[in-house]
Amino acid sequence: MAAEADGPLKRALVPLLLPEKCYDQIFVHWDLLHVPCLKILLSKGLGLGIVAGSLLVKLPQVFKILRAKSAEGLSLQSVMLELVALTGTMVYSITNKFPFSSWGEALFLMFQTITICFLVLHYRGQTVQGVTFLASYALVLLLLLSPLTPLALITLLQASNMPAVVVGRLLQAATNYQNGHTGQLSAITVFLLFAGSLARIFTSIQETGDPLMAGTFVVSSLCNGLIAGQLLFYWNAKAGHGKKEQ
Repeated sequence: MAAEADGPLKRALVPLLLPEKCYDQIFVHWDLLHVPCLKILLSKGLGLGIVAGSLLVKLPQVFKILRAKSAEGLSLQSVMLELVALTGTMVYSITNKFPFSSWGEALFLMFQTITICFLVLHYRGQTVQGVTFLASYALVLLLLLSPLTPLALITLLQASNMPAVVVGRLLQAATNYQNGHTGQLSAITVFLLFAGSLARIFTSIQETGDPLMAGTFVVSSLCNGLIAGQLLFYWNAKAGHGKKEQ
């Protein structure tokens, strides 16, 4: 009877959230304080939660741009550098066969970031350039994921994530400072990205053991925190108002 009762639960948890040995440790031997297995459970749960949340995390930003019919306050260079970082993480993780729960949000954030790039160009009157950019990015991504691309180049792309994230966020921070407001930047998106990057430090250490991945998320957390801090500082500032009015 116990084995029958364990059947559906085991199928639901193994291997999605727990390896079989941890399932036995917790649910068969009832060792509820087994720290290594609890860390795996927490990491997998956080990772899948981040991946699920990433399906929606940038949609508030997309909708805010569409409602305003403007991308004022968004730095195109910052958005593109973020796309470079997401692409690097995704391609590096796929190549190294890391668990999807450790990087899956990069896939969904990539699609949303591409959309934002296109919208910024579109509302600047550069729709043709936006379409060209989408086509060019698709070709580059296919090439990176093909066997033609050497592992050394993919590792270099992942290593470039840290400077890309830093420069990208500093460009956005500089744009906010120069404008004296955060324009159409979505607070929901910024705070969700900040929380997600913090959680990813733990999950990347736990699930991949890759210092390059973990270091990228440490840097990303610091930079996302800077933008979140600016959003709070400029909370009552209006788009179109200069710094003197602050």
